Amino acid sequence: MENKLAELHKDHDPATDFLPINGTDYVEFYVGNAKQAAYYYQAAFGYQPLAYAGPETGVKDRASYCLQQGKIRLVLTTSLDPNSEISEHVRKHGDGVKVLALWVDDATHSFNATTERGAKAHAKPEVQEDKDGRVVTSAIHTYGETIHRFVERKDYNGPFLPGYEKWDAKPLAKPVGLKYIDHCVGNVELGKMNEWVKFYEDVMGFKLLITFDDEDISTEYTSLMSKVVSNGNGYIKFPINEPADGLKKSQIEEYLDFYHGAGVQHIAIATDDILSTVGELRNRGIEFLYVPDTYYDDLIERVGKIDEDIDDLKKLNILVDRDEEGYLLQIFTKPVEDRPTLFYEIIQRKGAKSFGKGNFKALFESIEREQARRGNL
Repeated sequence: MENKLAELHKDHDPATDFLPINGTDYVEFYVGNAKQAAYYYQAAFGYQPLAYAGPETGVKDRASYCLQQGKIRLVLTTSLDPNSEISEHVRKHGDGVKVLALWVDDATHSFNATTERGAKAHAKPEVQEDKDGRVVTSAIHTYGETIHRFVERKDYNGPFLPGYEKWDAKPLAKPVGLKYIDHCVGNVELGKMNEWVKFYEDVMGFKLLITFDDEDISTEYTSLMSKVVSNGNGYIKFPINEPADGLKKSQIEEYLDFYHGAGVQHIAIATDDILSTVGELRNRGIEFLYVPDTYYDDLIERVGKIDEDIDDLKKLNILVDRDEEGYLLQIFTKPVEDRPTLFYEIIQRKGAKSFGKGNFKALFESIEREQARRGNL
C-alpha cells in the first residue's frame, strides 16, 4: 500500500475540489489554566507569544493565549465561567483539543458545501471585524466533541483574529525548529473508524490514503486499526484509529477511557533537523517514549543508508523508517497531560511520505510499557 503514497495527489485538480483548504490555521485547546499552559508551551517547546484575548480586550467569558512557531499556531483557552461549555469540556476530558481550524478562502462556501453533504453545523458563518480588517469563520462537528472551524482571513492584517490583541511579552525561550503540522491523529470508538473515514470522504471530499489493519499495528498483547485520509492537495492528513481485539487493553481503549470519548490523540509536527529539535526538547524536560538499544542493532540492514550517525539517533532514541520515496525520522513524547491522552510526534521527512509502519511494533511495545506502569494494560 505504501508504494502508492507518491501517487496520491498528482491528479488533484483545484478546479474540481469543492472544499479547497490552504492548510491548518490553528489548533485550539480547552484547558484548566491557560496562563500556565502557555508558559509550558513557551518554555518547553519554544512557542512564541503572538496574541491574547480576555477581559482586557473586551472578551469577558474566557482568556485565550495564541502562540506561534513556524507555521504552527496554538490557542490555549480557559473559561472564566464554571458553568460554560469550555469548563464542562475540561471537567470531562481534561486539557484537550477542541478546535482543528482549517484555513480556507471562503468560510461561507466551506460551511454550506459540508453541511449540504451531511455535516452537523456547529456555528453558521459569522463576520468578525476590528481595526485590522475582517475575518469570516464557520464550524462543523467531527468525532467526539472536536470541531473543524473554517477560517477566511484574506481581508485581515491583525496578529491573529478580531478580539485578540498583539501579545507583547518577552519570549521565554528560543524556538526549537518546529515548522508545521504534518498530521493530526484522532482516536474513535470501536466500530466508528469507517464511519468517520466515510464522513471525511463524503462530507469533506478527502481521499483514503492508506489502511493499517491489526496485523500491521499489533504486539503480543494489543492491536489497533487505522486509516489515513487527506484533502485534495495533501496539506491536511488525518489518521483515524480504533481499537482492535487483543489480549489486553490497547492504547486506544486507554485513551477513550481517560478522555471519556473520541478525540485528538496526537499531533505530528515537522522539523528540518530532528537531532537538534529533540536534543533541545530533552534539555528542556520533555519526556519521550523509550525504545531499547537493540532497535538500532540492525537499523542499517532494515532501512539502508541514511545521513545521520546511528549513535546520535540511539542517544536520543529517534526511530527511522523508509518507503519507496525516501526515509523519515520520528519520535513520540509521553502524554503531556496527567491523563494518558494527548502526546506529540516530532517528525523529519527525507523524501518519505509514509507514517513509519516499520516502527509500529517498537513504538507500541514502548507505549505498552508505559501503560503497564500506569496499571492500565
